[in-house]
Amino acid sequence: MLEIKNGKKILVTPVTAEDLKDIKIGDIIYLSGSLTTCRDVAHRRVVEAGRQIPVDVKGAAILHAGPIIRSLPDDKFEMVNVGPTTSMRMEKFEYEFTKRTGVRVIVGKGGMGPETARACKDFGAIHCVFPAGNAVVAAVCVEEIVEAQWRDLGMPETLWHCRVKEFGPLIVSIDSQGRNYFEEKKVEYNKRREEQLAKICKEVSFIK
Repeated sequence: MLEIKNGKKILVTPVTAEDLKDIKIGDIIYLSGSLTTCRDVAHRRVVEAGRQIPVDVKGAAILHAGPIIRSLPDDKFEMVNVGPTTSMRMEKFEYEFTKRTGVRVIVGKGGMGPETARACKDFGAIHCVFPAGNAVVAAVCVEEIVEAQWRDLGMPETLWHCRVKEFGPLIVSIDSQGRNYFEEKKVEYNKRREEQLAKICKEVSFIK
């Protein structure tokens, strides 16, 4: 579901493809509901080993992150900080992972490539960037750690299934039409770079 609250776009899980159709690259959104940390090894288990992911992320969100967790009594946990991991590390897995799990919102650091863009277009999903350097801010948005799965992978790789409230801000880097903000801006910036280099070279051409 997509809510507009005080001018903020808030995706509330479960999210459908219809909820994402008007969200475009460059938009700033927030997320409420189900968010599960999921990094390299968990992706590899699902895609390469063919294992069933033990947390239902269909219509929900994953976060490329290795958080720091504090253990509490009665097998409960508290999020201390949760800084995003470079998303490109998951690029080679993301198409198949999205296809198998039905995840709708992928969150991480930096952009992703053509396989993720293809997954977003084919399966109705988006990739978002959480601003780096705000791991403690991100942790504050975690209301509860609901469960922890695949604990044998260690703290950074465990699937920490969380309930979050207005998690963000998230910058949409790939939308459900497959447009890629980073790649489009790269073309624009490279063009401007060449224009500026030409001007600079003209001004310093007298230097031998």
